[in-house]
Amino acid sequence: MTGAAARILVGTTKGAFLLDGDADRATWRVRGPFCDGWPINHIVGDPATGTIWAGGGGDWTGAGVWRSADDGATWDVCRLTSGQLDEWAAGDPAFAEQIGWSEDALPFGTRFSQIWSLARVGERVFAGTKPAVLLVSDDDGRSWSEVKGLSDHPSRPDWAPGAAGLVLHTITSDPVDPDRIWIGISSAGVFASTDGGVTWERRNDLADPTAYGDPGHPAAPSGGQVGHCVHHIERAADGTLYQQNHYGTWRSGDAGETWTEIGSGLPSTFGFPLLVHPRDPQTIWTLPLNGDSAGRFPPDAAAAVWRSVDGGATWQDQRAGLPQEACFFTVLRQGMAGDRRTPAGVYFGTNSGSVFASRDEGQTWTEIARHLPTILAVEVLDRG
Repeated sequence: MTGAAARILVGTTKGAFLLDGDADRATWRVRGPFCDGWPINHIVGDPATGTIWAGGGGDWTGAGVWRSADDGATWDVCRLTSGQLDEWAAGDPAFAEQIGWSEDALPFGTRFSQIWSLARVGERVFAGTKPAVLLVSDDDGRSWSEVKGLSDHPSRPDWAPGAAGLVLHTITSDPVDPDRIWIGISSAGVFASTDGGVTWERRNDLADPTAYGDPGHPAAPSGGQVGHCVHHIERAADGTLYQQNHYGTWRSGDAGETWTEIGSGLPSTFGFPLLVHPRDPQTIWTLPLNGDSAGRFPPDAAAAVWRSVDGGATWQDQRAGLPQEACFFTVLRQGMAGDRRTPAGVYFGTNSGSVFASRDEGQTWTEIARHLPTILAVEVLDRG
C-alpha cells in the first residue's frame, strides 16, 4: 500500500472536505467544502470502488446522505427527513424558486434530524441517526429503510439521551462475517446482531460486577453494567472490542458480552475517540480530555495521544509535534482514524479546525490542515 496516494475524509460543521496526500503521506492538499455546506457528522468511503458517503444535516435541512462516485467531483444527496427549510419554502413560493425547492415526499417525514454515523458492511451501507434509528441501504446509498429489529427492541422505552441527544454514533462489523454488527448509542450502550440486523442483543455487562460500588457519577458503571454513555467502539483484527466511554476505557474479549476497564494509567476517565491498530489487536490509541464538566480539553492544556501496545495494560503518552501550551481543543468521537500502511498512520481532527497526522504510529505528529470548520469526523479511504 505504500505506493498509493493517501486520502483523508473530513466531516465538518460546514460541509465535507477531502485531504489528498502523496504516497509518502508527506504533503497534503485540501479540497472542499462539499455537500452544499451541510453539517457532516460522518463520512466514509469504500476502498473497493472509491465511493464516498457523507451523512449529516440538522434542523434547517433535515437529515440526508450525500454520495460521490467520482472522487468528490460531484455529489448527490438522498434526503431522508424534512427541516425548517421545507417549511419556509412551502409557504414562500419566491423562496422555493430561489433555492430550486420542490415539494417531495421524504421517506421518514420528521422522524429524525441528522445522520450521525455511516458504515459499509458487506454489500450494504448502514446509517445511524439522531434520535437513534438504524437505517440500511441495499442500493449503495440511493434509498434507505429502517432496521426494525433495533427500533422495536424491548429495551427502547428505557433508552436515555446523552448531552448531545439520543444518538446512534458508532457502527462496526466483522469484515469476514458481515452479519455480525455492533452499534453504540448514547446513552443506551452497546448492541450486537449476529443475523445482519434482524435481531439485537444489548451488551453492557461488566466482566466483574463486584468491581464497582457507589458509582458517584451518572455515567459510571452501576448495577453490574458498564456506563451506557458509550462514546466510540472499535473492533480489532482478532475480534477484540474496545470502547471509549463517557466514564473510562474498556475492552471485551467476548464480542461485547462482558467488559473490563483498561484505563489505569490514563490521565482521565473521560474522552471521545478511540482507534485500534489495523493488524496488531493489542495496540490502541485514545485522546483523553480533562473531564465532562471541566472544559473537555487535554489535561493541563497540553495535547497528547495515548497509546497502549498491550491491550490497555499500560499506556504511554505521545506528544512530539503536538501543542503543549494553551491547548484547549476537543477531539470528538468520530474524530480519529488510521490507515493500513506500514507503519500505520494515525490522524485526528479538532474542533478548532486542525488535522494532525502521524506517519509512525503516533511517535511524531504534524499538522497537515488548519483553519477548517469545526471537525466532526475523520476517516481514511485507503484504496491500496
